[in-house]
Amino acid sequence: MSGAAFKRRRSMTHAMIHGALVATCLVCIVPLWLIISASFTDEQALVERGFRLIPAKFSTEAYRFLLADPAQILRAYSVSVLVTFSGAMVSLFLMSMLAYALSRRDFSLRKVLALFVFFPILFNAGTLPFYILMVRQLGLKDNLLALVLPPLVLPFFVLLLRTFFSNIPRELIEAAKLDGASEWLIYFRVVVPLSTPALATVGLFSLLFYWNDLYLSLLFINDKSLYNLQYLLYQIIANIQLLEEGFAGQGLKPPLQSVRMAMAVLAMGPVLFAFMFVQRYFIKGITLGGLKGD
Repeated sequence: MSGAAFKRRRSMTHAMIHGALVATCLVCIVPLWLIISASFTDEQALVERGFRLIPAKFSTEAYRFLLADPAQILRAYSVSVLVTFSGAMVSLFLMSMLAYALSRRDFSLRKVLALFVFFPILFNAGTLPFYILMVRQLGLKDNLLALVLPPLVLPFFVLLLRTFFSNIPRELIEAAKLDGASEWLIYFRVVVPLSTPALATVGLFSLLFYWNDLYLSLLFINDKSLYNLQYLLYQIIANIQLLEEGFAGQGLKPPLQSVRMAMAVLAMGPVLFAFMFVQRYFIKGITLGGLKGD
């Protein structure tokens, strides 16, 4: 094959790969754009003409409806941000330390601790014992700790980190020990810098878990000042549905569909912002942490 033919074939291959990547990006972006477009579409036009890339009839009614009381939205945002970032940081710290201990073959209690960590994956006591523990024993009804404590240690993420830590060469840890480093120093100065992709990936998953959590608020939060964003939006949708049923006989229709889309836009903004900082570690963290068993 001549050099010119090889270059043409390579150019065609690159063009096909780029085309496939562009198509994949469009598949991911178009649904998000449709949600944004629908949130700025008049409710009647949305019902009659459906979702469009460009609003059939531009309207900000959905956002005016949601932001009629901006104080409650800001308060819910502040609760979600506080719970999400504090919970994700503490959760990542605890899970990484636990996973590192489980990855050390010289740790005498390794198997016993692993049993306590991974047993809940197979067996779950159920909602009622969980509720009794949190409310009656710990007294966490209408307390933000009820939103932070339960997801602090998630067994799947511990397993992912343990597998990643097991791939770190033992020689590095032994060399640090010979230099007189303590276990804490080895963890912070050797293990953590080498585990940035896995830690960033698990940190993102933990952040998403806290941000999207609605279940814990449904169980433990009645105080409106402690509503997180997801629970507040859930309550708004429930109220809109009640309004729709109440005004059905009068021919009035609140903006239910467009409000749902506006809620999605408000809820996904911070998550997309956080993903921008960790996306370069995302694939590497998943692949390196999921290849080798222990």
